Amino acid sequence: MSTYQFGIVGLGVMGENLALNVESRGFPTAGYDLDEQKRRSAAGKWAGKKMAAVGSLEELAVALEKPRRILVMVPAGKPVDAVIHDLKPRLAPGDILIDGGNSFFPDTDRRGKELEPTGIRFIGMGVSGGESGALHGPALMPGGPEDAYRQVEPILTAIAAQTDDGPCCAYIGQGGAGHYVKMVHNGIEYGIMQLICEAYDIMQYGLGMRAPEMAKVFAEWNQGELNSYLIEIAAAVLGTADRETGKPVVELIMDRAGQKGTGKWTSQNALDLGVAIPTIDAALEARILSALKEQRVAAAKVLHGPARRKFRGDSAAFLETLRQALRLAIVTCYAQGFALLGEASTEYGYHLHLPEIARIWKGGCIIRARLLDAIKNALAAQPDLVNLMVAEPFSGIANGLEGSLRTIVSKATAAGIPCLALAASLGYLDSYRRPRLPANLLQGLRDYFGAHRYQRVDRPRTETFHTEWPG
Repeated sequence: MSTYQFGIVGLGVMGENLALNVESRGFPTAGYDLDEQKRRSAAGKWAGKKMAAVGSLEELAVALEKPRRILVMVPAGKPVDAVIHDLKPRLAPGDILIDGGNSFFPDTDRRGKELEPTGIRFIGMGVSGGESGALHGPALMPGGPEDAYRQVEPILTAIAAQTDDGPCCAYIGQGGAGHYVKMVHNGIEYGIMQLICEAYDIMQYGLGMRAPEMAKVFAEWNQGELNSYLIEIAAAVLGTADRETGKPVVELIMDRAGQKGTGKWTSQNALDLGVAIPTIDAALEARILSALKEQRVAAAKVLHGPARRKFRGDSAAFLETLRQALRLAIVTCYAQGFALLGEASTEYGYHLHLPEIARIWKGGCIIRARLLDAIKNALAAQPDLVNLMVAEPFSGIANGLEGSLRTIVSKATAAGIPCLALAASLGYLDSYRRPRLPANLLQGLRDYFGAHRYQRVDRPRTETFHTEWPG
């Protein structure tokens, strides 16, 4: 007899915690994993609950109420295709498959179209919040057939993080829209984390601060305008001591960053769509440079920057300048991400509701922040807004704090402290506010060597010109 209302394939930490979350909201849940050890582990933890760890996909299909609702939590790529291939013969028209991994959005589009003739409905859903979020309330970004979403909506909105604005879950759009929005979320996440790391680096080498001191600064910053999950956990990481050595754990961690692809996809897609996201690009490049650990150690013996020198003057005043610079840089990062979402909405026909995306990011997800309230309000007030930087309060923040960002980038550069993302944020702001950029010379050069033609400022934009250059 079918006794379970929801199924999960993939019982890693995320899948197992999501299963516990679903059951805790009143929906009996069955789960399956290829790994027998994971099935046994889950069964032990689920004892006494309305849950079951079944031994096969066939058992899972039999155990679920119809239409079946199954969440797939396996690594992106071929594993998702393999699960779909093995599940498809066991499912019926009307059943709903949800891919909750970090799948690339074109793959989600493809899978939905391939399943459409079978009557099996496919939802691609971004899930953000990490292990704790999966258990206690993540931000969920589901996309695909809207009728399929409406059938799983009671479960998804129940397990999502809850804020004063409602559950952090909403229907995103057709096809791969959900995974697209999660991809951009992760790109913004890359950018903000790199900005925080550069602020830490400036405190460390520019002011000579130790990790416990910096933890207090970040904790204080989190009480004000910078209030966010990432600032909060930066304070926690910096303030944690290693049990064996007593040293700050952060000082024992190898300075080599990893990545799972979503940041790279964001940058690649932005290039495809012609949207500038330099802060996010710089964050990706910083991770790539960090991976060159052995090369960097060798280069340090050959390449000599300025003699390391501490910043002079009032440290408290400098930290306030740094706080303001970080605040503005984070604003530019969100602005770049939402500009990309706006362009993709048109390009892919997703019809994204940007204020709603800002709303569901207010809780549960990694980039949740106080700032998202203002972002949501600005986007709702101006539905045709092309860039947050030209709307209040963000234009006011930019005009008021650009001097702080300029000071920090200048001082860090003079001291040889790399600040790729901070400098990219400043460059973005300076470029976006300029009515005329040096691209006129660029077009002249292109016309010179390739006869690419150019437009003129004194002629209609529909006309193009070529000059017979000397030489």
